Amino acid sequence: MSITDDRPRTSGQTAAETPAPAAPADARARAAELELIRRDVERGPSDRATEAQHAKGKLTARERLALLFDEGTFTEVEPLRRHRATGFGLEAKKPYTDGVVIGWGQVDGRPVFAYAHDFRIFGGALGEAHAQKIHKIMDMAEAAGAPVVGLCDGAGARIQEGVTALAGYGGIFQRNVRNSGVIPQISVMLGPCAGGAAYSPALTDFVFMVRGTSQMFITGPDVVQAVTGEQISQDALGGADVHAETTGVATFAYDDEETCFAEVRFLLSLLPSNNRELAPAVATDDPADRRNDVLLDLVPADGNRSYDIKKVIEEIVDNGDFFEIHERWAPNLVCALARLDGKVVGIVANQPSSLAGVLDIESSEKGARFVQMCDAFNIPLVTLVDVPGFLPGVSQEHGGVIRHGAKLLYAYCNATVPRIQLILRKAYGGAYIVMDSRSIGTDLSLAWPTNEIAVMGAEGAANVVFRREIAASDDPEATRAARIEEYRRELMHPYYAAERGLVDDVIDPAETRSRLIGALAVLRAKHAPLPSRKHGNQPQ
Repeated sequence: MSITDDRPRTSGQTAAETPAPAAPADARARAAELELIRRDVERGPSDRATEAQHAKGKLTARERLALLFDEGTFTEVEPLRRHRATGFGLEAKKPYTDGVVIGWGQVDGRPVFAYAHDFRIFGGALGEAHAQKIHKIMDMAEAAGAPVVGLCDGAGARIQEGVTALAGYGGIFQRNVRNSGVIPQISVMLGPCAGGAAYSPALTDFVFMVRGTSQMFITGPDVVQAVTGEQISQDALGGADVHAETTGVATFAYDDEETCFAEVRFLLSLLPSNNRELAPAVATDDPADRRNDVLLDLVPADGNRSYDIKKVIEEIVDNGDFFEIHERWAPNLVCALARLDGKVVGIVANQPSSLAGVLDIESSEKGARFVQMCDAFNIPLVTLVDVPGFLPGVSQEHGGVIRHGAKLLYAYCNATVPRIQLILRKAYGGAYIVMDSRSIGTDLSLAWPTNEIAVMGAEGAANVVFRREIAASDDPEATRAARIEEYRRELMHPYYAAERGLVDDVIDPAETRSRLIGALAVLRAKHAPLPSRKHGNQPQ
């Protein structure tokens, strides 16, 4: 088939597999030839390949880019690129794009760069030319100071190209790290991602996955069975739900690609283009001085009673709208992006309805990652505290809760964005310190009159401090109750920390929204340079 042939192609045909036509006679003929080539490029390798992609419930690379970008704004780069590899039949198959579409466009009028694997060509496998295209668009995003979104649907390294393909991955990883905290990097998993290829998404800021079609693993089910004897499906090994609930690799998981891309666009609206800018502010019809009287009844004064912290967040933020990060992983800590008076903030909050809101290994990692992201991209932090401590247990201690808990502590101590701590109820022990207390540098610490800040709960404290007196008493239970009440009255009353300057003010819960907005307005110009150093040695 000639590349100037405009007829639909059948399976297996590509415009690259035929000899080049004779040179056109004039510029008009050349322009006409170019138009036909571009049509072939946009149509892809064959109609049958497109049908096979759709039959799997998957869109093509260009259909996906159309969902990501504002209509008519996508500009493609290197659409005519072909590989130069030989051997194993590759010299006879040199399709345009080499299996990846790259370029830039606009999302809500702001520039964004992207690359999209085309599974119809070599199964989206990465070769030398394919990798160089991704390197190019990542470098362009870095130079322009704009986010980069990777639409991943590939079978890993192109085996026929050997170590050259592996080196291509190395270049991607190096750029992922160089751009970390400089421009937002988002990975959208829309198909398989196996072996070393899985490390690039793990290095980016956010990972989206689609149920039923996307999987990520280092070694697939066949290798697992050969080495360990375990039988497992691809989805059970590395599907969207596994990574959203168990491993924490996936930040978000959705049922279909259309919903996934709508949420990618929404996330981009909450992020700055780079680390030198602030996140976009929007006009809001939600009054800054709106009272939160509902909070007086929503949060029980009794620290042993549960409630949903998400309802507190809904009541405080603009129009009750927030975007939760890692919703299904480590649910005892809620991390979310929201707006207060039209300006983006990051919210970290203990969740009393899950494990009573304790901190543990996974929630510490989740919080640390979120705090670091917010700090990197100039997003102020609001921390809502209702924490009884760290989760006790042998598995936690042997799993390294000290090391992992230190990650959250390190992230807060290292953050230079505006930081506000709000203590709702319990704030006990080391967990109180870690949740952005005054002693580790929060700019403003507020508390509700229901707060209880102490080394531990009154019951536990009385049992330790007065254990001999209780044991020797004629009525141990009456003595214990009296000492519990004494400890609570002397050291845990809601104004104890405020009297010692560890809380800046005790506020009416109904004034929470207005107080937070007022404080953030004052702190927005905060400048807190760190000491000169190459980098810190944070806990791993």
